[in-house]
Amino acid sequence: MKCQVCSQETLLPFRCPFCGGQFCSTHRLPENHSCPQIASARTQRQEQVMTPQSYDSYQYSYNLGQPKRQKHVYFSHKEIKHISVAAALVIGIGFSIGLYGNILGGFTPQWTWEVMAIFAVIMTASFLAHEIGHKIMGQKNGLWAEFRLTTWGSVLTLISVFLPFKMISPGAMMLAGQPTGDEIVKISIAGPAINLIFSTTLLGFALALPSSLFVSMLFFAAYINAFMAVFNLIPFGILDGYKIFSFNKKLWAIAFVPSVILAIFTYLHIP
Repeated sequence: MKCQVCSQETLLPFRCPFCGGQFCSTHRLPENHSCPQIASARTQRQEQVMTPQSYDSYQYSYNLGQPKRQKHVYFSHKEIKHISVAAALVIGIGFSIGLYGNILGGFTPQWTWEVMAIFAVIMTASFLAHEIGHKIMGQKNGLWAEFRLTTWGSVLTLISVFLPFKMISPGAMMLAGQPTGDEIVKISIAGPAINLIFSTTLLGFALALPSSLFVSMLFFAAYINAFMAVFNLIPFGILDGYKIFSFNKKLWAIAFVPSVILAIFTYLHIP
């Protein structure tokens, strides 16, 4: 997101509560971005000065029903509803991949309904674990972090259930606060790291078990998780990789290179 005054790229922009604009830390105050509602802002500040809880500058607060730096992961009722819908969409994608793989001849031998069901569960767990990884790190660092569906992401995910081409992006973890560069890196790396753990674990089971239809599915699921890690680590746009690369290029390389190697290895071992 770019600041509406200086056009500086801002990972977590400040939203002016008076005009609704998005600004960087330098231009977040109404006086610094020529806020059209500056009169209302000044009136509010004068009212605050006359109360015991007055401050020397504007204070933006969030009433989110949770304290900072939670010891336990906190889920709001609204977030649980959004996660449930996202889970249903990803389960649909999981079954769709199995069906299209059978129809187009990509899976030999063809997957049974039981294998499709297990794969759908693994897919859903992989997606949700990725997002919850961001959430845990966000809350641990004192940020508001909740999963929200996005309109176009949900629509495109639903449409792709019925198409050979798949898109899994029903929503994302929304964050609010003022994290440092190190905290942004920790939050961003959490998701891809979990996919790497999933991929490695699934690959380990696939290599340890005797050859079977179930093992073929495990190889494919391991590849999907490795691919998810690689895709999210691409240093571009709103992806996790861009945030990590911006603050810690060495850590980005340490995560990206093994992800690519794992994706190639698992792909070559898909029966």
